[in-house]
Amino acid sequence: MHKKMSYDQVHWLCLLFFALVFRPGTAAEVSVWSMDINSTQDAVFRKTLYANTTIFMKFQGDSRRCNKSFAFNISWYLRSSVCYNEVFNTPDNKARNMFGMEHMLKDGWSGFYSQGYMYFDNCSSLLLPKVYYPDFNPYQPLTSPKSDPSNQSFFWSEKPDISAVAKAWEDSPYLFIVKVQPLFRGADDEAEGGEQSSFTFSMKVEMKGPHEYSSPADWPLMMFFMVMCIVYVLFGVLWLFWCACYWRDLLRIQFWIGAVIILGMLEKAVFYSEYQSIHYKGDYVLGAVIFAELLSALKRSLARILVLIVSLGYGIVKPRLGTTVHRLVAVGIFYLLFSSVEGVLRVTGGFYGTVALVANLSLSLIDSCVMWWISFNQLA
Repeated sequence: MHKKMSYDQVHWLCLLFFALVFRPGTAAEVSVWSMDINSTQDAVFRKTLYANTTIFMKFQGDSRRCNKSFAFNISWYLRSSVCYNEVFNTPDNKARNMFGMEHMLKDGWSGFYSQGYMYFDNCSSLLLPKVYYPDFNPYQPLTSPKSDPSNQSFFWSEKPDISAVAKAWEDSPYLFIVKVQPLFRGADDEAEGGEQSSFTFSMKVEMKGPHEYSSPADWPLMMFFMVMCIVYVLFGVLWLFWCACYWRDLLRIQFWIGAVIILGMLEKAVFYSEYQSIHYKGDYVLGAVIFAELLSALKRSLARILVLIVSLGYGIVKPRLGTTVHRLVAVGIFYLLFSSVEGVLRVTGGFYGTVALVANLSLSLIDSCVMWWISFNQLA
C-alpha cells in the first residue's frame, strides 16, 4: 500500500491479475427438457452423464381432450461415445440419421448403444404414469464401420422406476434420440391427415444421476465457483483490512482494485447459483447467466486496464498518464465488447459461429497486445 513499489512487485501484481481474470468458459448442460408434440416428431438430446444416471420420459396433457382414434408408438435410442464432437457438434439432421445405428462413425472410436420402444393404445394410456419396462434394456458395443453387427449384450439386473426408460452405463457424452409416431386407428385411413392436428401433449425428458441433475462437466465447475466465491470473499476482507491499516497512503488505483474484487465476488456468486440451479432443478435462468457473463467481461476488462496502469508506473513513478489514457480506454472498450459478445454467444448456443470466431480471435489479439505493452514498458 506504500507509494513506492519495486518492479518485482509490479510483475507479481500483473501475474496475480491475469491469474484472476481467466475462468473456464462453457455453457452449463441442461438436464430437463420439455417440448410440445402435435405430429410425428424426432427429438435429439445431448448430455454428458455419470454412470447409473437414469433417463425419465413423462407425457403430460389434458386427458379430457384425448382423441381415442390415435395410438402412439414412441421409440428411443441412447448412444455413448468417446468422441465429444460426435455427440455435441453433430447437427440435429445428421444426428437423427444415427437412430438405430449399430456401428461407430470412424474406426478407432468406441462406445455403446441401447434402444427400445413403447406402444400406447390411446392418449389416456400415454398420459398415465407407469413403469414402462420390467427391466432396463440391455446395451451393446458399437461395432467397427466395416465389421458385422455384434450380438453381444450387457444386461441390467434392476427394475426401472416410474417413467424411467434407460440408464447410463459409463461416464461419457451421450446422444439420446426420441421418435414420436402417432398412429390413426380410424376406419377411414384418409381421415388421418385431417385428424393429425386434433391431438397435442408435452413430452418431458429428465436425466438424473448420482449428483442429482449435475453432469460430470458441471459438478466440478459448481465446486470451482463455490471455492472461488470463498476466495473472493477472503480477498475482499483482506483488502479492506489493508485499506484500513494504510488509509493515509491509499491511491486511486487501489479503489479500482477493490472494484475488481467486488465484481469478482458478484460474478462467481451468480455462476455458482447457476450451477446450483442445474444441480437441483436441471435448468437455469438464461437471463441470469447472460448477466454473469457481462459481469465477467466487465471484470476482466477492468483488470487488464489496471495491469497496464500499474505497468506504466501511474501513482508509483508517474503522477499522471497523459495521452496514454485514450489508448487505455480503447483497449478496455474493445475487450469489453468482444468479451461480452463471446460470452453471450457461448451461453446461447452460437459459440461455433463466425461471429464467435471473430470475437475469440480479437480477444487473443488484444491479450497479446496487452502482454507486449507490459513487456515493452518494463524494458523501457
